[in-house]
Amino acid sequence: MICISCQSQESNKKQESSEIQTIENGLFLATQIEGSAVETFNIRDRMNYYKVPGVSIAVVENGKLKWAKGYGIANTNTGSKVDENTLFQAASISKPIAALAVLQLVEKDVLDLDKDVNNYLKDWKIPANEFTKNEKVTLRRLLTHTAGVTVHGFPGYTQTATFPTTTQVLNGDGNTPKITVDTAPGEIWRYSGGGYTIVQKVIEDVTQKPFEATMDNNVLKTIGMKNSTFEQPLTNRKENVSAAYDFQGKIIDGLWNNYPEKAAAGLWTTPTDLAKYCIEIQEILKGKENGILKKETVLKMLTAHKNNWGLGPSLDVNEDFLIFRHGGKNAGFTNRFLSFTKRGYSVVIMTNADNGNGLVDEILRAISKHYDLGISNSKTIKPVKLTNEELSKLTGKYKLNYQVPNIGDYFIEISIKNDKLFVNDPNNGDTKVLTALGELKFIDLAIGDEGMFQIENEKTGLVWGNNRFQFYKVAE
Repeated sequence: MICISCQSQESNKKQESSEIQTIENGLFLATQIEGSAVETFNIRDRMNYYKVPGVSIAVVENGKLKWAKGYGIANTNTGSKVDENTLFQAASISKPIAALAVLQLVEKDVLDLDKDVNNYLKDWKIPANEFTKNEKVTLRRLLTHTAGVTVHGFPGYTQTATFPTTTQVLNGDGNTPKITVDTAPGEIWRYSGGGYTIVQKVIEDVTQKPFEATMDNNVLKTIGMKNSTFEQPLTNRKENVSAAYDFQGKIIDGLWNNYPEKAAAGLWTTPTDLAKYCIEIQEILKGKENGILKKETVLKMLTAHKNNWGLGPSLDVNEDFLIFRHGGKNAGFTNRFLSFTKRGYSVVIMTNADNGNGLVDEILRAISKHYDLGISNSKTIKPVKLTNEELSKLTGKYKLNYQVPNIGDYFIEISIKNDKLFVNDPNNGDTKVLTALGELKFIDLAIGDEGMFQIENEKTGLVWGNNRFQFYKVAE
């Protein structure tokens, strides 16, 4: 007898394999040149180009895991390969997962989103100052990065470094400054990993349990994230764990850094497990009962505050759809996820390299095109041809207008290569090729960032990346 279900399963596998191959061979740049055919790339070639040893992907369609696949090497010392069960550091994607524990405790009336968090903190308090006189630090503000709290992110600790407690991190007794309030809470949006370290302390104090134990028992197991843990340092799970790689694609000493700032950066997970988180939120919105949160709580979580930030995730608010998302960057790991609330799609991409963002962008564009998601579209530009004489006015050594932690003065070198400007960043080994859009306006075709040179009173400057970075030309 012919097994109809077996035939159907085999047909589905072939279709899935074909879809994956189309995406694998369909990576393309953020910017296309007018009149030219769109050039596509293979994922493995682009991994080599970006010096990314390993990447892992999960795609959700119609609220179910469509496919998951790993590529490349997890550990060049052992030769182990990345598969769909390989653990990566989620970095800042830890934050929206940690937020679930807060929202659970709010549902149980243990916590209140709008009360002063000092009501919940035991042996450490947020110091009172002029900024907290009239406005207080609350969990709502901490989760939405509007609490006025300092410390953007954390570099992590090597395997041999002294591992501080949560309180020591808050007091600045680790490798980052003391976490304080330097702006009136509620006044501005400013990303703060320090704020999520306060959240971590709140959870530890009210539950009287280690943060990772609360997360494991109340969140990860509830969602079914069996291959995930907030344990730092990692001791219980050493198999099928990816090492971390720097901008040059070299393995980090000790394989990876550790992060006592667990709520902000400490989750070890897989794209498949993060896809389960996305699916859980989608299902609750569709009416699932006995989910990790109530539907009314999830709706609050996905309500936009300043800078379109929810209670944990960032939000893309569009008249046609709502997306919740987050990125993550630890030493040697670069990741991203996004999930539609109603369309049933989610995408999770995790890489084991500092230079993973460009690759993530290209993969996301290929996936968006294949599934017609309408995101991460490329734009078309019309370049202009400049003479070497015009380009030579812009070459030289440039200095960032502020000092960078752990680096200090930040310099880049700009030269001419193949009739284009070539940017070398010795701080991270990154290189960029700039295409001219005008005499002083340039674009990086790979990622779509634009920059504008400014020449005034014989002084030359460069504003780059939507005015995020400002450089000034210095004497050699």
